[in-house]
Amino acid sequence: MRESDDIAVDTNSSTPLLEESEVKDKKEVSGMEQWRGEIVKSIVYAGLKAVFTCFSLISSVSATNLSSVEVLALGIANLVADGISSSLGDFLSSSTKEGLAIKEMAVTQWELNNHRKDQEEQLLQQYQSLGMDLIDSNMVVNIFAKYNDILRDQKMTAQKGVMPPDQGGEKPWKNGVVAFLTFVGFGAAPLLSFVVLKPFTDNELVMFIGACFMSAIALTFLGIAKAKICGKRNYVRSVGFVLLNGAVAASAAYFLGWMF
Repeated sequence: MRESDDIAVDTNSSTPLLEESEVKDKKEVSGMEQWRGEIVKSIVYAGLKAVFTCFSLISSVSATNLSSVEVLALGIANLVADGISSSLGDFLSSSTKEGLAIKEMAVTQWELNNHRKDQEEQLLQQYQSLGMDLIDSNMVVNIFAKYNDILRDQKMTAQKGVMPPDQGGEKPWKNGVVAFLTFVGFGAAPLLSFVVLKPFTDNELVMFIGACFMSAIALTFLGIAKAKICGKRNYVRSVGFVLLNGAVAASAAYFLGWMF
């Protein structure tokens, strides 16, 4: 193909790349993805903590002379108490993060209202420090300067590393509820063996082995989820790491229970 046959690009065309409705849809999808990301993070964290905590408790008390009924009662009490604690911690963490973002947005807006030129200059220098040349960085800042909210959000993310609260996608109370349900759900896995096997045997060792098996299954699912969230394809390594952590925690708890 000759150079004269190349497709000409009309740089003066005013046709938008996306229609207004498409932009709105993309914003909604982006918000949902961010919210789902926070929920998934809460699920994996709470799930891992629940299995480790509950199975470590079972390991420690199994080394004593407590009956299976007593072990189950202690496990349920510990599960509910830690579940509430975990959900409150998740809620407080998310709400604090959101509150800080709101405060930072107000501070950034005040800076723009009172020292706009200085703030634009700082953003210009920030873009140049990231490798953008002077002409492009000037053009970008001048475009952003036309839209106050966009300029404010860019300063928050580029200079302060804080996501604007309206773009974080976080729902603190939902994160807390999900954390509680996840904690109770996954934490119950080690206790299921004491419920399922009780009608068939009173052997505490058999029930403890069953708890080990159920915990390993729960940790395997969480290890796969962890790898998927991090974008890693080596699921075996992720699962192995999670199982190793569980084994170390359980062994330490069992040894301490046996000593004391």
